[in-house]
Amino acid sequence: MYSLQYHLVWCTKYRKKVLKDGIDAECKEMLYDLAEEYKFQILAMEVMPDHIHLLVDCRPQFYISDMIKIMKGNIARQMFLAHPELKKKLWGGHLWNPSYCAVTVSDRSREQVCSYIEGQKEE
Repeated sequence: MYSLQYHLVWCTKYRKKVLKDGIDAECKEMLYDLAEEYKFQILAMEVMPDHIHLLVDCRPQFYISDMIKIMKGNIARQMFLAHPELKKKLWGGHLWNPSYCAVTVSDRSREQVCSYIEGQKEE
């Protein structure tokens, strides 16, 4: 039995507001597909125009850096194929900033983090 929960945040390159107009919904769908494929659970998610918040519960076999690489790489590849205009908006051909934030979340703080993530679109 395990419970490894992380609040993950990563941003678009140059904080460009490109995750909108339906692209945000596509990102969510891709992330749910990746969660199913790689056997991690998404507890909360919000896609903002220039960044993504996720609360995930994952297996201990995964390095969090590998999970982020899988998610960012898959989404970027699929987005650039489906929306070639994104490459023009993002100089250098990268959808994501190379960095990310990963914070461990305890069972005690999980509800607070979920509320924070779910309240992002309202701000």
